[in-house]
Parts: sequence; structure tokens; C-alpha cells
Amino acid sequence: MAKGMILAAGQGTRVRPLTKDTPKPMIPILDRPVMEYLIEHLARHGVTEIMINVAYNHRKIEEYFRDGSRWGVTIGYSYEGACDHGEVLPRPLGSAGGMRRIQDFSGFFDQTTLVMCGDALIDLDIGAAIFEHKNEGALASVVALDVPREDVHNYGIVVADLDGQIRSFQEKPTAEEAKSTLASTGIYIFEPSVIDLIPQGCEFDIGSQLFPMLVERGLPFYAQNRFFNWIDIGRVSDYWSVLQRVLQGEVAEMRMPGREVQPGVWVGLNTRVHWDSVKVVGPVYIGSSVCIEPGCSIIGPAWIGHGSHLRAGAKVVRSVLFEYTRLGEGMEFKEMIISPNYCVDRHGATTYVGDDRCSLRWGDARG
Repeated sequence: MAKGMILAAGQGTRVRPLTKDTPKPMIPILDRPVMEYLIEHLARHGVTEIMINVAYNHRKIEEYFRDGSRWGVTIGYSYEGACDHGEVLPRPLGSAGGMRRIQDFSGFFDQTTLVMCGDALIDLDIGAAIFEHKNEGALASVVALDVPREDVHNYGIVVADLDGQIRSFQEKPTAEEAKSTLASTGIYIFEPSVIDLIPQGCEFDIGSQLFPMLVERGLPFYAQNRFFNWIDIGRVSDYWSVLQRVLQGEVAEMRMPGREVQPGVWVGLNTRVHWDSVKVVGPVYIGSSVCIEPGCSIIGPAWIGHGSHLRAGAKVVRSVLFEYTRLGEGMEFKEMIISPNYCVDRHGATTYVGDDRCSLRWGDARG
């Protein structure tokens, strides 16, 4: 079939504070890291040898996924860093530079490889994408998705001939400047000879350096215009939107965990909910060991992370509570992401525990 490569060495600065202490691929969706869904998807399509490059907070990724046997795959890691005065520090080599380092070390990329970022949800037909790649005789392929012209400013845009041969790229052009509406999804298919073109021992990027090289040399480099669900978590606002779509059942192969106790309401084990005196309007997922006191309201789509506690009269509307978050009596949150240490509105504005505004709205947030 093919091998897999998941890019997971970045800091995820655009989605802070979600990534302040957590690698971006470990951002949770229904109590599971986003990258877990990717690994499951790869396994379903027969991609069972997977390399992951890591750097910042790498141990959280490695300790969770380990050797991959739990998902029926084999996972290897490539740490990008160096020892400086006895301290190991992360030093990412760029998306392409990290792949070249792996190749020089072990020769892992000895067959067609599917490359993707570790922070998106997809339901791509991987078999069909690889078949098209081989049928075109491509050395490299970019899986692209048609987007509305008014949205092209959010994406790297692929400009290709009628036969799919890529001629150029535009980075976040205006609607007027855009020569295409094909957005790169950060999903690539490479033959081993492409890895050999990457210079050794230096930082090198796939999009801004490797791809222009392929175009300049006139190598068989194609865009695939496919129809599939691609949900990128590029910003905090994207994350909030992703969770809303997942909770509403709009993402294939993502089933709600727990037991459905009433239409559109799922609960985990060991929950304590005063059903006779609370208002719950689905879709809502209530994780394990959650306590919801009388008088509370939860209006979905909403997710209450495991170990959380809603005191009497608290109200949550179209929001997410991370694990072990406590809301004080009468507190109200609408369209927010709430953790024990901060809350973020759907547009990315952040308030931390201890801030005056936060204290007024949060109550005893950490319990």
C-alpha cells in the first residue's frame, strides 16, 4: 500500500493557549487527541508503518501513542533537537528537513509515502488518492480541495494545468488575485526520489522550498482535486467550529462515545447528573466522573470533559469544558472553550484564571 508520515514537530502558536502545554496533535476532541483519529484512519486504509517527527512537548505524544500496537500499526519517532550544555532542546528542521533526516538515518522512505499534518480531521479515500498518484506517474502529488473564492485568502492555493500538472502556488491570495480555488490540504504523496532532492542537515520546508524546486525542475508533480471532509485546526476559531461539527455528527467515522441516555445526549461512566432538575438539550456529550448539580443547563452542541463539575445553576451554551473544569454557582458560558486555567471565546480571545473578568464569570473554576 504505502507508508505514512505525520508531521508533529511544530509549536502550534496560532492555536494558543490550547498548545501552551500541549502539542498541537494532542489537542483533545471528545477526550481523545486529534492525531488518534488520523492514526485510526491510516490503519483502516492499510497504512500501518507510520513515522512521526516530534519536537516541542514530544514526550506527551510518545507516551500516549508508544509503538502504535493499540491501533494495529507500528509507529516510529524522530526527535528534532540538540543537546545544549546538557539540556536537550527542540530544534525543528522544517517539514521537509525532518523527512530528509529520517531518510539519512534509516532509509525509511523506500516506497510511496503519504504525508500529512497531525492536526486535521479527514475522511480521505487514501486508496483512491494513491491509485491516482501512481496512475499519473507522479513523483509528488498534493491533495487539494476546491474552496469558495471568497475563502482563498485562508489557504495556500495550487495552480495547475488542465491535466493536473502543478505550475505554481499562491500563499493566501485575495479573491481577485487568486488564479485558482484549489486549496492545499497539507496532504502529500511522495516517491522516495523526492526525499533525495531535499538538502541534508538544514531546515527545509515542503510548501515554500521543496514544491517550488519540483516546479522549477519540471518534474511530474500533480494536484488531485478530491472531494472529502478536511477539517483543519489552524486557529482557535477553527477548533471551536470542529467541535461543533463533530458533536452534530457531520464528520464521518467519528462516533460519539458513551451511552445515549436520551436523544442526542451521551454520557460516560460514573456520572452524577440530577436529570429531574437539569436542562440538557443535545447534542451533548458528558464525560465520565462528571457531576452536574440541580438547576444547571447545557445547551448543545456541547462537550463536558471527564471529571468536570457544574455547580448549581451553571449554564453552558454551545461550549466545551476540558477535563477537570469546575464552574461556580450560576456561572454562564456561551460559545466558549473552558479549561481549569483559561477560557477562550469562539474567536480566540483568551482570559486566564485570576484575571478580573475571568474571576467574575468563572467562580471557583479550579475547585
